Amino acid sequence: MSHTLRVDIVSAEAEIFHGEAAMVVATGEMGELGIAPRHAPLITRLKPGHVDVVLPNGERQQFWVSGGILEVQPQVVTVLADTAVRAADLDEVAAQRAKQEAEDALANRTDAVEIAEAQAKLAEALTQLQALERLRKNLKH
Repeated sequence: MSHTLRVDIVSAEAEIFHGEAAMVVATGEMGELGIAPRHAPLITRLKPGHVDVVLPNGERQQFWVSGGILEVQPQVVTVLADTAVRAADLDEVAAQRAKQEAEDALANRTDAVEIAEAQAKLAEALTQLQALERLRKNLKH
């Protein structure tokens, strides 16, 4: 019985991660998902947020995705996202700026489409900032 699973995290631009893991944690539409070896097959949409890959040695690698699809097979987990980056590579200043711009846009808009676009941008910026905060907490431990 294998104690690891293969993990592939792929964005529209590139393969972000390929390797073995003891567990994968991601934010699905219905909440947090923990995927371990021999998990039942599953396909679900991901919300913008974190994907944590726990390596066989216990080290945790963290990623941020803009949303996407998570596919689970008994020994393989695939994350397909429009945008995926290592959490350590997120730009906090840019995320803070995007958050402020989205908040300003929400304060000054009345059109439903403009409001929805601003809310989506705000949600994306907030999930990036949350991923950075999770990374900081894990670095302290």
